[in-house]
This record gives sequence, C-alpha cells and structure tokens, in this order.
Amino acid sequence: MLPRKSGPQSCLDPAEKPLATMMASMTLVAGIDSSTSATKIEVRDLDSGQVVARGAAPHPVTHPPRSEQDPQTWWAAFAAAWTQAGAPTVAAISVAGQQHGMIVLDDDVHVVRPAKLWNDTESAPDATWLIERLPGGAAAWAVACGTVPVASLTVTKLAWLRRCEPESWRRLAHVVLPHDWLTLRLTGRLVTDRGDASGTGYWSPGTNRYRHDLLAIVDNERDWSGALPRVLAPGEPAGRWGGAVVAAGTGDNMAGAMGVGLRHGDVAVSLGTSGTVYAVSAEPAADPSGAVAGFADATGRFLPLVCTLNATKVTDAVRRLLGLDRVAFDALALDAPAGANGLTLLPYLDGERTPNRPDAAGVLAGLRTDVERADLARAAVEGVVCGLLDGLDALAAWAPTGGRLYVVGGGARSAAYRRMLSDLTGREVIVPEADEQVAAGACVQAAAVLTGAEPADVAEGWQLGSGVAVEPTLDPAVAAEVRAAYAALRDSTG
Repeated sequence: MLPRKSGPQSCLDPAEKPLATMMASMTLVAGIDSSTSATKIEVRDLDSGQVVARGAAPHPVTHPPRSEQDPQTWWAAFAAAWTQAGAPTVAAISVAGQQHGMIVLDDDVHVVRPAKLWNDTESAPDATWLIERLPGGAAAWAVACGTVPVASLTVTKLAWLRRCEPESWRRLAHVVLPHDWLTLRLTGRLVTDRGDASGTGYWSPGTNRYRHDLLAIVDNERDWSGALPRVLAPGEPAGRWGGAVVAAGTGDNMAGAMGVGLRHGDVAVSLGTSGTVYAVSAEPAADPSGAVAGFADATGRFLPLVCTLNATKVTDAVRRLLGLDRVAFDALALDAPAGANGLTLLPYLDGERTPNRPDAAGVLAGLRTDVERADLARAAVEGVVCGLLDGLDALAAWAPTGGRLYVVGGGARSAAYRRMLSDLTGREVIVPEADEQVAAGACVQAAAVLTGAEPADVAEGWQLGSGVAVEPTLDPAVAAEVRAAYAALRDSTG
C-alpha cells in the first residue's frame, strides 16, 4: 500500500457512494496507453491501485507497408477518452506510447507530415543502407545502440525521409516519438525517457547518451544536438499539466513491464496486433543477429526484447475466414490435436520484423483434402506462438528467463493462446488479473514519480502481478514436434 495522500474517508459503504464522490475522496493517478489502434486511459487510486475510471477512443486504421497517422488524431482520441473517464482531477499522469515511429516537427514545433509508425516498412531499404554504411556492419550497430537497424527504428525512417521527401527534410527541426509528442502537448517540453529513446537507433543504453555519429550517417551536415528531446532520468518528472505532475512517460513495452511488476529473470509475452517477448536484465544486450533489441527500461535497468509484426492480427484474419467470433474460434482451435493434424502456418502475413523479412507473406503447409476447420484454427494459434517462442530462445542468450512467465495484451484473454503458450514452453504461464498492462504501467510510473517509490514496489503493492496460472498438459515430446515442424517451414522459406 502506498502512503495515503487524501483526507479522511467517508464511513459510507463504497458501493453506496456515487463514483464522482468516491473519486473526489481519493488521490488519483492516470495512465495513458496510446497504441497503434487506440488511446486507452486508466485512472487509479494512488493508495490501493483500484481502477476507478476508464476511457478509450480509436485511432485511424493503418495498412502496412505504409502505416501513418496524423498525431492530431491521437490528441483527439486522448480528449475523447479523458472525457469518457470523467475528466478526473489527478495528481499525476503518464503517457505510454507505441514505440519507434517518427514525428517530424518544424521550428515552430508544428507537425511537418503524418507520423510514420513502427509497423511502416517502407524504410526497409534504408535499414540495409545504414547497416552497410557503418564500419563493422550489424555487429557495430548492436554495440553502438543495442539494436541492428530494421524498418521499425526511427533512424531508418529518418533516412527514408531524406531520400524520399526532401521538402519535409528541409523543414525538420525536431524529431520525436509518439509518447514524446503527447508529453509535449501536456507540458510544452521536448523530453523523452531512456526506455523509448533506446528504440530510436541513435541512443545508446550502454552509455546512456545519444549517438550523433549514427545520425551523421543519415546527414552529416545537420547539427543534431538541438533536434532531439532531452532524456529524463528515471523518476524525473517531465513537467505539469494543470495541477498534475507529468511523469517522463515511456514506450508501450516498457510500461507493460512496469504494469506487471516485472523483476530480474521474469519474462513477458505480449500478444497484441504484433507480438513481443521481453525480460528485465541488469546488463545491456548487443545482439549482432538483430533478433534481440537491446532496449533500456523505464526504471534504470535494461529490457532486451524480441518483436514480431504478426500476432493476434493473424488469428483475427483466420477467424474472419472461418466466420467465427473470438469465443467460438478459441473453442474450435482447442478441439484440434496438437500439431493441427500436420497443418503448419508461417504467420508472416504483413511481412516480418523477426526474422527480418519485410516483404514476406504467410505460408500454409501440410494442407490435405481431409483438413478440418479446427486444424486451420489451431495452426494459426500455434504459428503465432512458435514465432514468439523463437524469440524467447533468442532472448535467453542475453537475459535471465527462468523466472515467472507472464502473458499479457489482448491475446492473453484467449484460452487457446494461454493453453498453447503453456504447452509449448512446458512452463506455468501467469495471466494477470489486470488486462491493460500498458495503461496500468503508466499509472505505476505516475504513482512512482509522485511518491518517490520504486515502480516495482508500486506494482507489488497494487498486486498487479497476480493472476490465473495455466499449467502445461502436453507431452514435451509432442511440443517438440510442433516446434520442429514450424522451424522446418520457417527455414525452408528463408
């Protein structure tokens, strides 16, 4: 429990009190999750962590390879979600945003062009160009900034902008990330945090500083020192929004780690439109293969991470083909035996980031005349899980992964995903009770900056890591066969 900041509580039963009255008697913190698809807001009681209000509003739909949004639509979504949550009076607020991306601002801090998002793959040729221009190639990039360039990273999008839009390039005075831009709207300050900065491709988790020499590969005539937001220290506030302290904010994956109180050795598998696997580490990662991104976290540690572009979007696509709702799809997938009677899906429907195949498409193998609808449903889930478990294997070389295993994100609500993740890892999987880890993590950061507490202690006090445990039931030999069939298909299409 955190120290109570508010005054005496009424003796009325909380169930008898109007929500507005309850909220007025509490010290509140708010967390914003500005994702690719929507803005979600949680408002929590500082002391108990109880959710007292929520709001949500959609963002415009994007379709890779070009994936762009006008940042003003994020602000409009925030305003709508904030109103839906009751426009509460909060003591602190934090923004967690979709990682990477690129927002270009001019001298007047106005948006020059629509934001390029993390899943925009038009800069894939620029990623290759950047790797080739740094002596030592991929290994040198991994050492320099923790991550080998792929189309997701901001540095590749800057190279694309210079190559493809010279007029926009001429107007560039500042470059920021999605959460930076929203924090700017709240505070008027150009700031960021180490977690989100570590996904740009030009900030080093190992040295805790920007690498202007990497940006000079893009343009060696520009003075980059004034173009980048200041990186705030963990726990340092970004400013104020009215009467509320604004925390530094961070990237969505870093917030997700705070949202379950991830500690050294714990692993989270996040199942959203895309998929991620990440763990907390005391040491930075520098994977020359590019599979593991050597990110920093928002608390002063490190968050090595593997990202796949294709996760629940794959099962949503197959579900639409089968004409099923999510509950019926789950049940159908679980009706088929492990291995889907020989049907294997390589789920690279919109290209892939890990492995780096931006032009790839999905592949269905083992299709025979006796195929059943349940086989296709199960193959879709197994394909997504196997791709993420390839990521977990790669992660283990750079971080301890033997602690608790969490599954989070929208896909964590799926019984099929829970079951197959547990069965194919042979491990207990914890499904947290809270179902919006990014917004919860932003609330944790807001509470931490307000009280000076450690984020993991806030999460533990709020019991954010507790949840349902799913135990494996599949014979390990059968699980190995499923993963081997997936690996054979993956390798044959490389």
